Amino acid sequence: MFKEKFELKREFVEKFKDIKPPFGFNGLGELTYLRTYSRLKLDGKNEKWFETIERVVNGTYTIQKNHIKNHKLGWNEKKAQNSAQEMYERMFYMKFLPPGRGLWAMGSDIINTKGLYAALNNCAFVSTKDLDKDTTKPFEFLMDMSMLGVGVGFDVKGEGKINIYDPTFKYTSTFIIEDTREGWVNSLKLLLNSYFNENSNCILFDYSHIREKGQLIKTFGGLSSGPKPLMDLHDNLRRVLNRNIGIPITITTITDIMNLIGVCVVSGNVRRTAEIVFGPSNNEYLDLKNYNVNPERSEYGWTSNNSIFCNIGDNYNEAANRTITNGEPGYCWLSNMQEYSRMNGKKDNKDKRVLGGNPCLEQSLESYELCCLVETFPTMCKDKEDYLRTLKFAYLYAKTVTLGNTHWEETNRVMLRNRRIGTSMTDISWYIQKNGIENLRSICEDGYKTIDRYDDIYSDWLSVRKSIKKTSIKPSGTVSLLPGVRPGIHYPESNYYIRRINVANNSPLLSFVREAGYKTEPSNYDKTSTIVEFPIYIAGRTLSDVSMWEQLELAAFMQKHWADNQVSCTITFKPEEAKHIEKALDFYQYRLKGISFLPKLEKGAYTQMPYEEISKDIYDQLIKNIKPLNISDISEKSKPEQFCDGENCIIN
Repeated sequence: MFKEKFELKREFVEKFKDIKPPFGFNGLGELTYLRTYSRLKLDGKNEKWFETIERVVNGTYTIQKNHIKNHKLGWNEKKAQNSAQEMYERMFYMKFLPPGRGLWAMGSDIINTKGLYAALNNCAFVSTKDLDKDTTKPFEFLMDMSMLGVGVGFDVKGEGKINIYDPTFKYTSTFIIEDTREGWVNSLKLLLNSYFNENSNCILFDYSHIREKGQLIKTFGGLSSGPKPLMDLHDNLRRVLNRNIGIPITITTITDIMNLIGVCVVSGNVRRTAEIVFGPSNNEYLDLKNYNVNPERSEYGWTSNNSIFCNIGDNYNEAANRTITNGEPGYCWLSNMQEYSRMNGKKDNKDKRVLGGNPCLEQSLESYELCCLVETFPTMCKDKEDYLRTLKFAYLYAKTVTLGNTHWEETNRVMLRNRRIGTSMTDISWYIQKNGIENLRSICEDGYKTIDRYDDIYSDWLSVRKSIKKTSIKPSGTVSLLPGVRPGIHYPESNYYIRRINVANNSPLLSFVREAGYKTEPSNYDKTSTIVEFPIYIAGRTLSDVSMWEQLELAAFMQKHWADNQVSCTITFKPEEAKHIEKALDFYQYRLKGISFLPKLEKGAYTQMPYEEISKDIYDQLIKNIKPLNISDISEKSKPEQFCDGENCIIN
């Protein structure tokens, strides 16, 4: 696909070959990297960290080089080499990192040969507001992007826009489904059209061309699920649509279709999905996850996080009472998203076209818009100056991703116009404890100015528009495990805990973790996986030390001083704080764009929890039996974390 290729000098990369990367958390960081982001090389062995960073940097500068040369803008190889080497060093020492998707895909054949730029983006949003009898695009978009591992938000504004017709009285035609992502999405389009458009055919499907269960999926890893998840999707969609024949499409039906697509993706070749739905604060919408009212939805309603569009001045009593019970709905103030960049008192109305956000709600998004996030680690930098310099390369990675076109015309139009990125900051709670809140304010304000200055410089150099917005706070996830820091804006559950991760039963990594003394056991939820337990100690204040109000105040602080997109934050509340959620929403509706709440779970709320609090004595007992993790060459095809890299966004 690329005519020109950029490569770091061999002698430069070789200097890092024997340097130990700063992986954290008692071997958890290294294991997470090898399981999730290390790709197979041509010799059949997995990449080492220095090789992964080489691939990512080469891929980034290859995109830049081709853009500059294709537009005859003047490429300077010497300057590019110096810049790429500095990006490499800052990435190698984890001062910043691309999203997990970028670590896995950038510089690979997925981008270099297939040109699937959508796979470099974390998340997306699509509106159903323009739904009509001639288009099923919002549903196609969600399925297509979900199968690429992109988390998708959607709304229910298409309520009442179309009628649902009975297809059984129409001419019947048979569609042979291709064994491709496009084939699966086309089958969805045809089935929905048969119900949405009175002039379309009734469709029967031939699944014979879909590969059998268990066969290798080359592009994104894993094994084929066979045709059954798609057959189930078609059957379930017919069941939902048949009971709505003769009436306009409802909030429930729109959400049912999207959620059933999520079930198909979970059961199919991605095996994970992330959806968020935005709707009004009425009983039909709020009862979507009330399975006493909608018992049939218990089979698929879990595939989305549900949030409400709020207006300033709303009465939050009913919604807050539901949040107290199960942590939903979340809250989104669309007017704040449209009117403000950073919420520092200055309205700029930059995002007047924004209609929603992504599943973790760190990005305000227009319909069909994708976003690329990049993560910076101020606690991994020597000082403020080192961090501000790091921001140049974090910004440049994300800006480079905006140079690629996707396979969706609607997406290209909005992304080329907006060039939206999300430069995030993580380990914030620890930075405050080490340096104080005033130093955090200082690096936020100066950091924002720094990114804005670089956007002037590099937008001119690339001859593209400035980015409409550039900063976010993402929730983080496995990427923050690599250096062993606290994710995003959140405080740790406790100082001592067990962190559990899944490793495939046939992974050669299991022999190394067992030899090092880590406890393993079969997964209770996935017969193909083994659970590995890591005893972790992390210093500083924990959620037990922090009130709901302090968490809200920190979210508002970062929305004011850093994030011109949004702050992704889930407020953990204690039982005695639940009664204050309504009043908290009253006060913070003027300072936030979105927020969600989660009751603090009791220890051992369910088996094999990702995090389990333990005492210092238990930690000391566990750690004394563990030897350093010494992983030599392995041969395993990694499977990347999907979506926004945030655990709260991902449905297993």
